[in-house]
Amino acid sequence: MSLDLTQTPPRSVHDKVHGLVQIGRTIDKGKALAHGNVGEYHYNCLMDQAVFAFLGIDHEALLEQIKNAKSDAEIESYVRGFIDKKSSEEIEQWNREWVTHKPEGESLEYFLQLRNSLAPERTDVTSWADLLDLDEKRPVPHRETANV
Repeated sequence: MSLDLTQTPPRSVHDKVHGLVQIGRTIDKGKALAHGNVGEYHYNCLMDQAVFAFLGIDHEALLEQIKNAKSDAEIESYVRGFIDKKSSEEIEQWNREWVTHKPEGESLEYFLQLRNSLAPERTDVTSWADLLDLDEKRPVPHRETANV
């Protein structure tokens, strides 16, 4: 149940738990934080905060659940209680918008710097979800090039 993010990355933003993207990655960071091996990752970052707001989860309460859980199933059961309150349409919309979310404002400059340092030729990578996969050496499908 322990996860060492100094050795392996958390799940992809794209990976789903009970049909929802992002929350698995957030759980992985919470597990690593609880065991003192979160590495360069940050639990309760802006992306985590967005999924917490969508679901109505308090990040400290989830972290307590993670710390006290005897299995991954217990953690996912806790989270399921929040996911089940959303309609399939709300989840589908969240997933679609979340995996295509493009950087704005101050984060755009950081996004472009990171993308250009990782793979300057991948101008088709325009979402945070895809950039994180690229950074963590996961395959990212080529898409039609867009401006970001």
